[in-house]
Amino acid sequence: MTTSAARPRRRAPRGQGELLRGEILTAAKELLAERGDEEAVSVRAVAQRVGVSTPSIYLHFPDKAALIAAVCDDVFSTLDMEMEKAAADAPNPFLGLRARGLAYARFALENPEHYRIVMMGHPHEGKEFFSGDDLISSATFAHLVAAVVECREAGVFSDAFPDTQVALGLWAATHGVVSLNIAKPHLDIEDALALCDQTISAAGIGLAVMSRLPAEAHSDEDPDFDVVALLDRISPR
Repeated sequence: MTTSAARPRRRAPRGQGELLRGEILTAAKELLAERGDEEAVSVRAVAQRVGVSTPSIYLHFPDKAALIAAVCDDVFSTLDMEMEKAAADAPNPFLGLRARGLAYARFALENPEHYRIVMMGHPHEGKEFFSGDDLISSATFAHLVAAVVECREAGVFSDAFPDTQVALGLWAATHGVVSLNIAKPHLDIEDALALCDQTISAAGIGLAVMSRLPAEAHSDEDPDFDVVALLDRISPR
């Protein structure tokens, strides 16, 4: 088990600044996971963990907020790689979409403090470490939208909803069930990943069905819409 004690470290050779930057990010992620709160992680503690002086940290990050923001970017990049890897061998686009969701949930449940900071954190001095704009412009979201497009082209979704809206709906469902598990651990859910799988599958299938229904069926324009009758046509009781 790692501790916050300084690691013996030789001075990095000239030109290896990126190596030190990587070590700083790794140390910051370790401390965040151990202490469970970015407020409890100081630049001094990160420097001690890496085995360098505190001013060495500031050569790479102007302040703690910049360091935490870089950690968020790094965590999100790792999440994207895990999702892409999970979907690589899927037999069809919809199962690939589901595999992405499960990889997202698994990563979040296995790295709750990192996920909390990236996706559930409070703004720091009026600025989020990872904002909504950061999310929408990320490669992770672009890959999710591309997966939705593949599903639409395969006939899973119709063009009733914009691809970005479907992607956000799926993300919202996955983030919601993951956040419930992380924020409310006292619920003692027997199999958190199974609950995530159920929610992810339900969101995907539900959006697929909704996209095939007439617009009035998922609004208040048709008060006589009978969901039970629809379900009976899909699968008789």
